[in-house]
Amino acid sequence: MKSFTKLCIPIALETLCYMLAGMVDTVMLSTVGDNAVGAVGTANTYINVFIIMFHVVSSGMIAVMTQYIGAKRIGVAYQARQLGAIFNVVLGALLSVFLFAFSGTILETVGVAPLLMDYAKTYLKIVGGCCFLNALIPIFSSYLRAFGHTKQPLIATLAANAANLILNAVFLFGFHSGVAGVAAATVLSRVLNLVIVIAASKLLVKANEDNDRIKNSEVFVQIIKVGLPSAMETALYNVAMTLTIRFLNQMDESGFNVTARAYAAQIANFSYCVGAALAQANAIMTGWRIGEGDYEACDKGTKKAACIGICVAAGLETMFVLSANILIRLFTKDEQMISLVKMLLTIDIALEVGRVTNLIFGQALKTSGDALFTTIIGVMFMYLCMVGGTWFFGIHLNMLAVGAYIGLAIDECVRAVFMFLRWQSGRWRAKGFIRHA
Repeated sequence: MKSFTKLCIPIALETLCYMLAGMVDTVMLSTVGDNAVGAVGTANTYINVFIIMFHVVSSGMIAVMTQYIGAKRIGVAYQARQLGAIFNVVLGALLSVFLFAFSGTILETVGVAPLLMDYAKTYLKIVGGCCFLNALIPIFSSYLRAFGHTKQPLIATLAANAANLILNAVFLFGFHSGVAGVAAATVLSRVLNLVIVIAASKLLVKANEDNDRIKNSEVFVQIIKVGLPSAMETALYNVAMTLTIRFLNQMDESGFNVTARAYAAQIANFSYCVGAALAQANAIMTGWRIGEGDYEACDKGTKKAACIGICVAAGLETMFVLSANILIRLFTKDEQMISLVKMLLTIDIALEVGRVTNLIFGQALKTSGDALFTTIIGVMFMYLCMVGGTWFFGIHLNMLAVGAYIGLAIDECVRAVFMFLRWQSGRWRAKGFIRHA
């Protein structure tokens, strides 16, 4: 077993690299225009709505694998990966065909701003049409992490990012292919990522040599028990975010507010990546400890991770606000845009503190098997606070993007309180798949 730090640092760097890739795309796309940036940000939001179905298996798979690894039954962990890969291959192929064929219809249905439509359609057709890559990369990356191999997914991400940067430059400045070129670079870099994690999993993890197996139906039910509520929560979150983006699109025909949100999100993602890494590392440790039956270490470790996450999120976001004038000029020289994004980042301090707390306790609850609670709470407050708050503060009170961010911050903070109280209740101790005397 690797220590929490050895798990967390590679995951944080991997997530940071993933975020940097998005930031590089944004900076390079800004040479095409602000509308291209807003269109790609919008298209990615809708792609995430569809590919969330892959998380039915991948999120549940982590809980099952880590608990059985903690119980020294690695053959069952391999069995879970095999089932996950088969399911996601079939689903990924179907979704790729759907997004490629109906990209225009999807964007028209959700009401994308007219000035963003052509760019968004191009990006959605290319990247969405290859979303089967998004189905397989998490399966093999999670398999490696569950066994403590966190460096290999990091190496895969670094290689993919380097390829993405080079290909972006070639397509944008060599072939002048605009959004289509950025989309092609994204797809090719993901192919490289997938090849590396598949090769690493075959070389480093020999769980298939362990003959310990249980019924496939039993493993799949355990995966679905965690994965389905988790995927529903994430899917409903993305639908809520889609409605939020639609409200932002309605605030002005030029796409000014939705573009400001895209810029703010790119900067805030650096804070998010630390919280996401803490949550993922702690989730792995949670599964191992529950598999071993060490509930006290599990409780203390999760609370410690949450304290670290809150301090880091508050510190980073404050730093971003103080240096906002420099950071935002990397993307745009529009003074009105700079002023709005700075205001959004100020609100984002509260948002990120709530989000990291929500992530750490929420992921730990899911890995323990207590996933239904997080879904119920998520559905209640993301629509009440995020969607309702965006409409009330943003449109009704005419606060526009600032109002939307107030709604987002309230949603994350309220859900964080409920996740902590649920963890504190200790009910998660009885939700595991391994029965201890």
